[in-house]
Amino acid sequence: MDSLDYGIIDLLRQNSRAGYGDIGETIGLSASAVKRRVDRLVADGVIRSFTIQVDPAVDGMSTEAYVELFCRGTVAPDELKRILSGIPEVVDAGTVTGSADAIVHMRSRDIPSLEMALEMVRVAPNVDHTRSAIVLSKLIHRPHE
Repeated sequence: MDSLDYGIIDLLRQNSRAGYGDIGETIGLSASAVKRRVDRLVADGVIRSFTIQVDPAVDGMSTEAYVELFCRGTVAPDELKRILSGIPEVVDAGTVTGSADAIVHMRSRDIPSLEMALEMVRVAPNVDHTRSAIVLSKLIHRPHE
């Protein structure tokens, strides 16, 4: 990858519907050269998909929480993934360092539905307890893909 590829990726991150000609004008390539590069980036797996991001409030999923998950004993990441994958309110999760075993980002319609989803996590095998923080307002959001 070179600086032109990174430029194309940056512009597609800002607007995945940008035309090849518009991208080319910005980075100094022809539309066909941009298309060839995008095709290569897709074929190489650098670009995984083209998508849209919809405001979660539009789907009625405006209640968010970050949840620390604490397990009994040692639990493999694959087991945590299996447990959390079955809960639709879980939108992101990862194992972490520190006292918690994982951090889980949840999104739901309202507090009662969030509470039901949290209870699904709490009763899962090997889960000892959780500690939750409900999001009051979003300050910064930087899309990662």
